[in-house]
Amino acid sequence: MSGLVQPHGGQGLKPLLLEGEELAAERKRAATLTRIDISSREAGDLIMLGIGGFTPLEGFMGREDWRSVCDEMHTADGLFWPIPITLSTDGVTADGLEEGQDVALYDAERDEVLGILTLEEKYHIDRGHECRTIFGTEDAEHPGVKMVMEQGEVNLAGPVRVLSQGGYPESYPDIYLTPAQTRDLFERKGWSTVAAFQTRNPMHRSHEYLAKIAIELCDGVLVHSLLGKLKPGDIPAEVRQKAIGTLIENYFVRDTVVQSGYPLDMRYAGPREALLHAVFRQNYGCSHLIVGRDHAGVGDYYGPFDAQAIFDEVPASALQTQPLKIDWTFWCDRCEGMASMRTCPHDAEYRLLLSGSKLRKLLSEGDPVPANFSRPEVLSILREYYEGLADDQKVKVELSGHSAK
Repeated sequence: MSGLVQPHGGQGLKPLLLEGEELAAERKRAATLTRIDISSREAGDLIMLGIGGFTPLEGFMGREDWRSVCDEMHTADGLFWPIPITLSTDGVTADGLEEGQDVALYDAERDEVLGILTLEEKYHIDRGHECRTIFGTEDAEHPGVKMVMEQGEVNLAGPVRVLSQGGYPESYPDIYLTPAQTRDLFERKGWSTVAAFQTRNPMHRSHEYLAKIAIELCDGVLVHSLLGKLKPGDIPAEVRQKAIGTLIENYFVRDTVVQSGYPLDMRYAGPREALLHAVFRQNYGCSHLIVGRDHAGVGDYYGPFDAQAIFDEVPASALQTQPLKIDWTFWCDRCEGMASMRTCPHDAEYRLLLSGSKLRKLLSEGDPVPANFSRPEVLSILREYYEGLADDQKVKVELSGHSAK
């Protein structure tokens, strides 16, 4: 018996990715089906369905599930789920489809077939309602709102068969792991309690501190980086992975950290996205999720600890993966080290508050970075990246720095 938390839904992992002869046959059949091009966000969701990251979902949600997830944070049959997993297309394309029909789902950017959807339902949604319930705003400047408002007008629902992982295993051969692979790795290490550290940025000293707190409480930490799309100005995944790997190699005890990545785009949904992070980390085998300041936030749309508070609003039975709620962390000159609001008694003048947006701004402008902000080996990698950017790209970084932490 595994000592790890059970996958979400309690029935074991449910990967929908085909293999072997069945995969070859379905790839051949997909070439004869109507083609539906899907967005980067939808492609990431499809891959997560394929590898079991979205266990126990079997495909893209219908209207009743969409409505129930938006309003109640569970599917129509009661499964806890905080963000709708949907697929859309334009009205003309939808009009040409019939329920019961199989369609091929293509990643347009790669011109690759990723899966086959058996169409069970076509339906319109109130996109404003989804934005209000999931993001707490309809502001078009919010990147998640923009994503929803630009999607197709008709949602397509039904079970899927997944045919590809979209190039992630080849692009990130050293860190890309499926839920089955992380679970196997944790068990081989003898871990039963694992804390996931969610990141879309390189890790600065505050992130390092959070991870080390978790190591004191759990058998190990999974530093789990988003590999999909971010907003303009954020640091690319390959640079982040190199910086994180260097930090782990130089500043963590051997075999206390696993570095990995997952294939989703960022939604910037703040509290709701924190819950989604907990759901799929449960599938990856993590007993805890580190939830610090402004988890999955953007701009000033959410309070700094709204993502912690939302865990108190869900039923105790909803999730096995539990939050590790950690207060605002910083370097304190008087303490002569990292501290938090709960441990440091000193005035603000002694505290160096750390954030990813502040670090990006300093680096993009070529300004000096305080020695206590980030490790020198990490800064070296990031400086090399920023020095290689064209001037117009640096401007984008500077403009985006104020809007996401």
